Amino acid sequence: MSYPFGGRSHYSVIIVGGGQAGLSLSHCLQQRGVDHLVIEKRSLVHSWRTQRWDSFCLVTPNWQCQLPGWGYLGDDPHGFMVKEQINEWLAGFVAHVKAPAIEGVTVERVSRNPATGERERFSVQTDAGTYTADQVVVASGGYHRPIVPRLAEKLPPHVAQYHSAQYRNAAQLPEGAVLVVGCGQSGAQIAEDLHLAGRKVHLATGNAPRCARFYRGREVVDWLADMKYYDMPVTEHPLREGVRDNTNHYVTGRDGGRDIDLRRFAQEGMELYGLLSGFDGRSFELQPNLRDNLDSADATYNRINASIDKFIATQGIEAPPPSVYTPVWEPAEERTRLDLAAAGITSVVWCIGFSPDFEWVDAPVFNGRGAPVHRRGVTNEPGLYFLGLPWLHTWGSGRFSGVARDAEFLTQAILQRSDEKRAGGVTAAVAELRAA
Repeated sequence: MSYPFGGRSHYSVIIVGGGQAGLSLSHCLQQRGVDHLVIEKRSLVHSWRTQRWDSFCLVTPNWQCQLPGWGYLGDDPHGFMVKEQINEWLAGFVAHVKAPAIEGVTVERVSRNPATGERERFSVQTDAGTYTADQVVVASGGYHRPIVPRLAEKLPPHVAQYHSAQYRNAAQLPEGAVLVVGCGQSGAQIAEDLHLAGRKVHLATGNAPRCARFYRGREVVDWLADMKYYDMPVTEHPLREGVRDNTNHYVTGRDGGRDIDLRRFAQEGMELYGLLSGFDGRSFELQPNLRDNLDSADATYNRINASIDKFIATQGIEAPPPSVYTPVWEPAEERTRLDLAAAGITSVVWCIGFSPDFEWVDAPVFNGRGAPVHRRGVTNEPGLYFLGLPWLHTWGSGRFSGVARDAEFLTQAILQRSDEKRAGGVTAAVAELRAA
């Protein structure tokens, strides 16, 4: 093959993935003069352009958009950028970083260099040729394979099916009622989008939690930031690494930001059900747990607000009085069957997330579920790192708010690994990083 950038095939560092995580690390490495290459399967920051619906907006305020050397530039720090604004801001970040990157190239395998037996080098095989690197950072995210259950295969062919990554707007779907499956951030917001467009929506819920948008005179995110929640490392979270498997709280930044209350949607005509568990050829089968799902979400909502109440009291802050959410609607019964034809359902939107795909990383760094084992992105395989994963270190690790801090940390780990190799052993600094 013809290698770019002067025909080089070896780099000190290769970064796999050109999203905000990979570009953040590229920025940090450039600041330290470390030669590297970013390899992106599609185009830089492509997922923000291709995997978001038309009305998509941030669910965190604009002031939390803090990539390395590139913070939020607008005049509405407490607003929520919409899709077009997000992509414009990210395009500016791409231009700011000027990463040494190749696009449209798929990494097929990362392993210790098998051709020469050089254990100190990695082989990075792509569909455009093979590179080698002293160190490799996997920054491809954790949302690779759209999850669609096998029961989808049982649905009749006239029912249009979409994953949340494919959904754009209500007009995209055929006329008729829509079943939305899942009520995490994507499911709740897509259900709302369809509901506001006047479509008849049936929503199969899950155990997703929810939170308030505003409470006691401020954005809830502002309160949590003052409470240092976003600085809490995963090692100090009550759930430890288990928090990485949690579903995100549903809330929206749409129209300036507001709560998403599924009970209110039900008052307005949306049909709510428990967890979808099957399809018998005629009817969807649902678990009788709608009431539990709604109650659990509300309990989380009130628990977060109660923690804010405690903080306000402890700090002696003047604020509007506290409140407790009380349900505005209760299900009259638990419905366990939904007849496809009788309900007039012509489309289904699957909003049950993504699964990671790291099969191309040939290294003993994964647990039994295929998730990488690491401490703040540093694995036990010397020179191999992960970046941009949810709760890699803090709540913001997979978001615009925390990836810069993680990228800076990995930059230090990469530099210290280089020092270790030159010294011919493990330096005290590297040993400290591994134990951190």
